[in-house]
Amino acid sequence: MDPGIYLRFVLALVFVIALIAAIAWVMRRFNVLGRLAAPRKGGARIGVVEVTPVDAKRRLVLVRRDDVEHLVLIGPAGDVVVENGIPAGRVRAIPPAREMAP
Repeated sequence: MDPGIYLRFVLALVFVIALIAAIAWVMRRFNVLGRLAAPRKGGARIGVVEVTPVDAKRRLVLVRRDDVEHLVLIGPAGDVVVENGIPAGRVRAIPPAREMAP
């Protein structure tokens, strides 16, 4: 076989992979998939308010549904609801560690 055929095959493969990567980048950049879902009239009813890593494998997630927040511990062993029924927008009693004086 002619080595030129192999070179054309490799170049075509590289071109197709680069084209797929470019399309994926454009879709992520302009949030194409997120715009396909129809927005609700009253806004989003559910969302993630805050995420804090506990260690390398676990993290605390504050989830808001309607006007109620739920604190969930997510890890490889499973998910645990730490606290539920928190009124949305409640003032923190203890400031986060980065705001505390040393």
